[in-house]
Amino acid sequence: MTIKQKIKQQHLLLLQDKIDVYQDMISGLSDDAQNDAKGSAGDKHETALSMMHLEQEKLTNKLKESIVFKEIIEKIDVSKNVSTVTLGSYVKVNSMQLFVSAALPKITIDGVTILSISPQSPLGSELMGKKPLDVIVVNGNSFTIHEVL
Repeated sequence: MTIKQKIKQQHLLLLQDKIDVYQDMISGLSDDAQNDAKGSAGDKHETALSMMHLEQEKLTNKLKESIVFKEIIEKIDVSKNVSTVTLGSYVKVNSMQLFVSAALPKITIDGVTILSISPQSPLGSELMGKKPLDVIVVNGNSFTIHEVL
């Protein structure tokens, strides 16, 4: 299994775990709201329901974001080897290992820490279309591309 396949697999597992947790939390809040609705009425009751609804909206937004990220990762063809940075590229820049996909938490594979960046991020947008030995500057910092897989 290549490093890109391992990265994709680990990100898909991480995102599916997040999706499952958010779905469980949303379901739990729905159950709580239904059970609370059977209880007492009044200002405290209305406040509690409003707070549950707000929390449910926050979790729903996080769930949607995780689903979008998962769809992005699923579409990446990790078997493609390219000479320039594109979506799905594994890039060695200075002392960093980057995976151009979506803004996801850093992961460690085979003892190597990998940062996943969005192609829309400042660094990601500067990397797109570049090749090994190109130098880019982002926020006053210089980055040399050593390898693109």
